[in-house]
Amino acid sequence: MPEHQYVDFHILQTVPPANLNRDDQGNPKEAYFGGVRRSRVSSQAWKRATRIEFDRHLPQVERSTRTKQIAKQLADRLADRTALNEEQAQRLANALLEPLGIKAGRKDGDTAYLLYYGYGQLDRIVGLVADRAAELAELPDDALVAAAKNLKIADELKTGHPMGVALFGRMVADIPSLNVDAAAQVAHALSTHRVELESDYYTAVDDANERDETGAGMIGNIGFNSATLYRYATIGVHQLIDNIGSVDAALDAVQRFGRAFALSMPTGHINAFAHRTRPSLVAVVVRDDQPVNLVSAFERPVPATDSGVAAASADRLAKEYLRSVKQWGDEPVHVAVSHAFDEDVESVTRAFGPNRTFDQTLEGLNETLTQAWKQG
Repeated sequence: MPEHQYVDFHILQTVPPANLNRDDQGNPKEAYFGGVRRSRVSSQAWKRATRIEFDRHLPQVERSTRTKQIAKQLADRLADRTALNEEQAQRLANALLEPLGIKAGRKDGDTAYLLYYGYGQLDRIVGLVADRAAELAELPDDALVAAAKNLKIADELKTGHPMGVALFGRMVADIPSLNVDAAAQVAHALSTHRVELESDYYTAVDDANERDETGAGMIGNIGFNSATLYRYATIGVHQLIDNIGSVDAALDAVQRFGRAFALSMPTGHINAFAHRTRPSLVAVVVRDDQPVNLVSAFERPVPATDSGVAAASADRLAKEYLRSVKQWGDEPVHVAVSHAFDEDVESVTRAFGPNRTFDQTLEGLNETLTQAWKQG
């Protein structure tokens, strides 16, 4: 059984004209890399898209949420499971959460920051008081707060983490005991080539205009670009097992993350651009030493070729991987690839092995992790 193990996901994905992730001017985010302007999608944007896609396939009780409204959500669950009315449930929820010391937000009932937790954790908190909810609701404020302190509500948020929290972690600056070290890291997506910001000047016609009425009902501008993006994420399997407390659940979470990361898409301006695509390539690398981001493959921007930018980017990625392994002599535990090119890219096959379907790629990953953590 390895002391540390990392699963790296390397993805190449071509996106048509789009504005996936806006900056403060409303334009697509960018970065300078290799001396030229690149399209960029922030790690936060793609992590959120991945979280939403990840949770979409889980039973409700195993899902998680990141919100300032934990008190309201707890109150709703108390009202559903007990005979308390809405006002009583909210008062009890506030009292149960007060010993945690979570700072209040500007809006009444909100916390000062987004708190990430599982619905199952809220249900367990409700379970602590459901049988005596009516009794607690009758207590005066001081007595209710005192009773809440003895219920160890914080323990329910410190343990039994859902897959989402175990993967993406939780940071509560003023309550370090509630922090969860993230098992997954997601890099900013970066175009493999130079990009130029473009602008779409659009008009909207008023459908109720009479025949002699001219002019637009609305005009506007929206920035966009198009790009082949390199996307990278890594999971510390050892950290994930520690966070969840179960090898089986952790290995299941790795498979679910791999699928969600590959198939997720930020939704900025998606109604205007319909930009959802699927990756051209997904490579999976399992390592026992450290995670390795291969973005240096694209430090020199990929030029347009007859075979396309995506295929040229795949060739660059594969050669960077081969060069890195040869240079450092750190042969990974497992490599696999799934790609959608018409013909095998020879360097991709040398680097990552024969082309597989995406399901086969995830199945092979699971076999490797099972061997390491359950049979090793």
